[in-house]
Formats: sequence, C-alpha cells, structure tokens
Amino acid sequence: MPHFICQTCTIQFAEAETPPARCPICEDERQFVPARGQAWTTLAALRGGYTNGWRQLEPDLLAVQSYPALGINQRALLVRTPAGNVLWDCIALLDAATETVVRALGGLTGIALSHPHYYSTMVEWGRAFGVPVWLHAADRAHVVRPDPCLRFWEGETQALAPGLDLHRLGGHFAGGAIAHWAAGAGGRGALLSGDILQVMPDRRHLGFMRSYPCLIPLPPAEVRRMADRCAALEFEAIYGAFHEREIIAGAKPALAASAARYCAWVAGMVEP
Repeated sequence: MPHFICQTCTIQFAEAETPPARCPICEDERQFVPARGQAWTTLAALRGGYTNGWRQLEPDLLAVQSYPALGINQRALLVRTPAGNVLWDCIALLDAATETVVRALGGLTGIALSHPHYYSTMVEWGRAFGVPVWLHAADRAHVVRPDPCLRFWEGETQALAPGLDLHRLGGHFAGGAIAHWAAGAGGRGALLSGDILQVMPDRRHLGFMRSYPCLIPLPPAEVRRMADRCAALEFEAIYGAFHEREIIAGAKPALAASAARYCAWVAGMVEP
C-alpha cells in the first residue's frame, strides 16, 4: 500500500489503501488548506516529475532542494563533520540520484528536524540510510508516520556529533529547534535555523512568527526568550530554510537587532 504525501506541506502518512481524509499539519493554524482543497501524491509520482539540485554553501555545508518547487519549497542542509554527515531538515523527494550523491559524500550518521512543517518523508530518509531521525518530543503529536527510526529528544539540548548540537527554541512550534554548528563560518560558528528563525530576503534581518502564511505573531516575551537563548551561542552565520536565505556574516548582532525591532513593534512601542 502507498504512503500518501500531502501536496501542500509534503508530509508523508502511514501506508493506506486510500488517501487520508485530512492533513492535520495543514489544518493547524500555522499552516493552511488550499482553497481548492487538499490533494495527495506519492513518492513514486514525485520521482517522475521532480529532481533535486545541490548547492555548496560552505566547504562542509551543502543544500539540496527540489525542482520545480515542491510543497513549502524548503531546502535540506547536509553538514559534513569528522564524525559523519548529518542532514538538517528534510525534503520530500528521495530518489536514486540523491541517494547516490549522499553516499558519495560519505552517507549519513543522522537526520535532525527543526519542526513538523519539514518532517516530510523523514522516515524514507531514515530508513534509506539506516540512521536515527531526531525530533523534539514536544512535537510528537504531529507525527503521522510512526517508525522505529524516529528518536524523540527532550529538554533544551541534544548532541548530534562533536561540535554539532540541537537547541530547543520553541516559538513557531513548542519543540522548534535550531542546530549550532561550531565549525561553521570558518570556525566562528553557524546556526541552522529552518524558519524557527526566519532569514528575511535582504539577508540582514530575521523574522519570528507563530504562523508565517497566516501572519500570526509571537508574543514579545517569547521572542526575547528565543533571542536570549541564541545570545549564549557563538555564531557568525545563520542558514535558513530557503534558497538564498542566509546571513553569512554578522548574524549574531543581526538576530539581536531583529528581535528588538520585532518586540518594539508588537508591543506598540514604535510610532508609525
């Protein structure tokens, strides 16, 4: 039986003879169901109409993204470490070419997810490479395809490899996480943020929302807490969820200034 995939958010469901009646990820207030209604596909169908492209962002950091645009159109990031490669976030398309590229780069030792919007076909990736898929336990209820490869971490931090750690920030989702990569940005440190910290198109500012498509803001106190957590980390760069959404220098002061700007406006402290 097929594992149906939601065409809007690309989350993959447990196997079934017929498509699900609904997608709880899209029905949640942080996402949306298209006006035309929910539609479904399968990994086999995606392999017939899409391909993955790669970009090198740093010597040990690569981005992979599907073409044409698929679902939310996020990218996944592959971090190369001396202890093995880790995939950050997930995209729906896993095909033979992508497996070949990843194995040629040394395979994977683990996969980590920022939040449920990018769970996608995470179980397919975990099974294909025989590795654990790390996601925060606070978001367990959003899993629609349970599998033994899933590892639910708890608390505020989780080590993935030497110099590569997960940090729970919350905000967008209760278990919303970022990854801190100490060797990134030439040893000055980098954050892999998904859209828990949303890099803006100018690549100089960041945004913070409960829902980006539905424009639901976060409380200023929550954003201040998130910014304070990040201030305790050393980093020069932030790599976001989408193509050309990265701040490659000065990311730490950019995050602090963006959080202050956001909090001032949402709290009504800034005159128009």
